Amino acid sequence: MRVAAKWIEMLVGSFEQKKQYKHHMARMEALPEPHRSAAKALQRYFMYQGGILDGDTLITMLGDFVDLWERAVADGTPVRAIVGGDPVEFAETFLLAYSGKQWIDKERERLRKAIDAAAGEETSA
Repeated sequence: MRVAAKWIEMLVGSFEQKKQYKHHMARMEALPEPHRSAAKALQRYFMYQGGILDGDTLITMLGDFVDLWERAVADGTPVRAIVGGDPVEFAETFLLAYSGKQWIDKERERLRKAIDAAAGEETSA
């Protein structure tokens, strides 16, 4: 059974990471409004824009993100005081701090190799 569990984790990711992810999402769900709505909207944006592939980086980012919102609630900090005037700028700046391996990295490398190969064909022709 242990071998099967390792094989499944290899295919779908760490069970521990999934538990941590669910825990962080439950913490986010427990935030009072309007902080919950703002945090959920930003988290959705992170999933589309961030493209983070590394599970450890994603879990760390999400934990830090929820910590930020929980502290803001405890301190009575309004949503706009957290995200500022441009929530997209806030989100993208936040994501930069967690620049692990991203899905686009694979495509960037593929593009580089394709151009190198094409340029090599030019010089050999």
